Amino acid sequence: MFVRIDGVPDAVGLAEVTSMPREASLPAAGDTVVGEVMGHADHNHQVRIRLVSSREP
Repeated sequence: MFVRIDGVPDAVGLAEVTSMPREASLPAAGDTVVGEVMGHADHNHQVRIRLVSSREP
């Protein structure tokens, strides 16, 4: 799932669905999610994220 990262307009966030907590469901478009950065690539501004939780805006 691709996510927008607040404060970093050029970044492309990729939240790995396989790393979501078992009790979690996929957030709806427009929901706010919280995650932990697992890695990044400077050359293309990609950020790999493990979701921690989500909440509606």
